[in-house]
Amino acid sequence: MTASASNNLDRVLVLEMVRVTEAAAIAASKLIGRGDEKAADAAAVEAMRAALNTLYMDGTVVIGEGERDEAPMLYIGEKVGTAPGKGPKIDIALDPLEGTTITAKAGPNALAVLAIAEEGGLLNAPDTYMDKIAVGPGYPEGVIDLSKSVTENVEAVAAAKGVAPADIIVCVLDRPRHEPIISELRGLGCGIALIPDGDVAGVIATTNPDTNIDLYMGQGGAPEGVLAAAALRCVGGQFQGRLVFRNEDERSRARKWGITDLDRIYTLEELASGDVIFAATGVTDGSLLEGVKRRRGGIITTESIVMRASSRTVRRVKSEHRVRG
Repeated sequence: MTASASNNLDRVLVLEMVRVTEAAAIAASKLIGRGDEKAADAAAVEAMRAALNTLYMDGTVVIGEGERDEAPMLYIGEKVGTAPGKGPKIDIALDPLEGTTITAKAGPNALAVLAIAEEGGLLNAPDTYMDKIAVGPGYPEGVIDLSKSVTENVEAVAAAKGVAPADIIVCVLDRPRHEPIISELRGLGCGIALIPDGDVAGVIATTNPDTNIDLYMGQGGAPEGVLAAAALRCVGGQFQGRLVFRNEDERSRARKWGITDLDRIYTLEELASGDVIFAATGVTDGSLLEGVKRRRGGIITTESIVMRASSRTVRRVKSEHRVRG
């Protein structure tokens, strides 16, 4: 990491990223429990885009709401910031509302999420699925391996932790496609934390001892995989991901973004390299953050987390926002 690269991110203040995720979370929170996923997502996207466009930077969305013909705002390749061609060149991965369904149903762990890096620091992942495995900090390098079986990975983590495989707790998205993983984990006697949505929070949960979650396994969105990897770069842990393509259209889109080895297993550093800043604000209450609360007197409270890879700092930010009458 060069001094100039580090300075690039210094100029986009860490707390500015929190303001961006706060704006998206507050906008989405108006639609918690309203049963309208698209409206909640659109509100978060619009608010995040407006906030990004107040910052002095030459920002490019490398992971966003989809490609330009699918997403009117915050599409892959969209330029944001007030200083195109002049400000620091920043790559941005974002999910203005991670957990649209759980927001619509008022479920747990919905987040507004953002990661930034110097230009070229984040994998330009297409909007496909990704096989993922993650473990928190403190384990020997290589303790997890996506090319190995569920049983082999659980046994390796259990041995490194000094416990029996049955004492390991694994977080898995509750999806029919994960029935083979769940069945194999049940056979080992593992505890399984099934989550309805929100696999960025699921991966980050492996880094928090209070959750008791040791491992994350399963298939989720590739964009969320890069965001989760960015978070782990800041706090430690290991992550591997492999893109999953369901048809030729998805394979051709990957090639368009410069991905030639379609079977490659990506490491943490290959997904998010150099200095990285990760920020998230809770939309609904969850294992990582409290959700947005509307108090009497026009006061809105938010809880956010912001992390930086170069300094390994983790800040929790509780804010009060006073709504003007």
